[in-house]
Amino acid sequence: MTNIVLNVIVLAVLAAVSWRVLRGMRGMPLVWTVLHLCVLTAVFDTIMIDVGLYVFDPDKILGRYIWGAPLEDFAYAIAASIGIPVLWVALGRRESRRTTRQDRA
Repeated sequence: MTNIVLNVIVLAVLAAVSWRVLRGMRGMPLVWTVLHLCVLTAVFDTIMIDVGLYVFDPDKILGRYIWGAPLEDFAYAIAASIGIPVLWVALGRRESRRTTRQDRA
């Protein structure tokens, strides 16, 4: 299995699981988060690849690069920038429901 296939599967599952929460969130902050994390990924992954911290198997990647980072590496930035805010909102809702129940008792 190539990295892009795995990334598409993970992003599809993340979108399916978090769709209900994502619908209620504002779009622009998420877009800005994705953009900033992708820029940081391009910069720091390029540096880490250049100094030899890790090497990608050429058979597992598409061979397309943004600056010096393989295209597949950006899926992790996208997953984090969507998954963390969704988790924050979902856990916040859960906490507020628990607090409301305790106040009623």
